[in-house]
Amino acid sequence: MSSEQNKQAVIRGYQCFKNGDIRGIQDLCADDVLWTSAESEYVPFSGGFRGKDGVNEVLTNMSQSIEMTQFESQTFIAEGDKVAVVGMSRATVRATGKTYDNSWVHVFTFKDGKVSRFEAFGDTAAAANAFKPTQGVRQQPGETARH
Repeated sequence: MSSEQNKQAVIRGYQCFKNGDIRGIQDLCADDVLWTSAESEYVPFSGGFRGKDGVNEVLTNMSQSIEMTQFESQTFIAEGDKVAVVGMSRATVRATGKTYDNSWVHVFTFKDGKVSRFEAFGDTAAAANAFKPTQGVRQQPGETARH
């Protein structure tokens, strides 16, 4: 596939994500895809996941643990077998009620027309702070966690 075709596949993947279409995302991935982000003891969808079942696990964990209130892919850069995307999101953690902002970069690597590797880089401190249970202290309504 060309760089432009890879970029269009990523755009389709983000549309599937916004629609909650996990199967559509899995269809864009290689059978042995590696889906990674920085590991956090508090964030249930962090770390490494392998294969289409791993994609299902990470996205199911994400949808069960947060409410995504904003998700914007802003810039797409495609070259060779890679597509990098810069964006931002805002989410509320269901268990704590805390909201956090996340500026992120996603890097997709393609092999034989499928995503073989997905790497997420973002504000891990803000996410961990929002997920981390606090005793007796609750974020004030409208307050957003930032690092």
